[in-house]
Amino acid sequence: MMETERILLRPWRESDAGALYKYASDPEVGMRAGWPPHQSVDESLDVIKTAFNNDTTWAIVLKATGEAIGAMGYMPEWEMDLPKRANEPLVGYWVGRPYWNRGICTEALRLMLGHIGQKGVYRSLIGSHYVDNPASGRVMEKCGFVPTGDIGFDEELPNGERKPMRVLRLESLL
Repeated sequence: MMETERILLRPWRESDAGALYKYASDPEVGMRAGWPPHQSVDESLDVIKTAFNNDTTWAIVLKATGEAIGAMGYMPEWEMDLPKRANEPLVGYWVGRPYWNRGICTEALRLMLGHIGQKGVYRSLIGSHYVDNPASGRVMEKCGFVPTGDIGFDEELPNGERKPMRVLRLESLL
């Protein structure tokens, strides 16, 4: 577990399914991150048991309430149309709409970067955001990521669209 004054990063728990559904069912949240809105608490529970069940994905928990309000993580192995270097993880994060523009993702990303840096395994990290979601790019830039000048494309979105993504990289983690 990692923590600051406001938040914790901890493994997801099955008991977080209701909170995950509460925020992940919002169409604005999922579409900004590239996934369809959750349709039920059972679907959210399945995501916790599968996609979030690893050592590199954490719940962002608001300490004041104990509620999971988003996710923070990195993927050591991934497949996307981005300029990947060898042994370069992809970072990803989101928070529920009531917590947008409060600095929570920046705080959580800094916390995770400190954790990754202590491991001393990766030289760099890559991140991306849809060009129509510049707030996500500002989070990365506040944490030292620099735009590469590349534009990538995610897999097809649930609505059939392929949206361009701005690519950023954080150098010198070692």
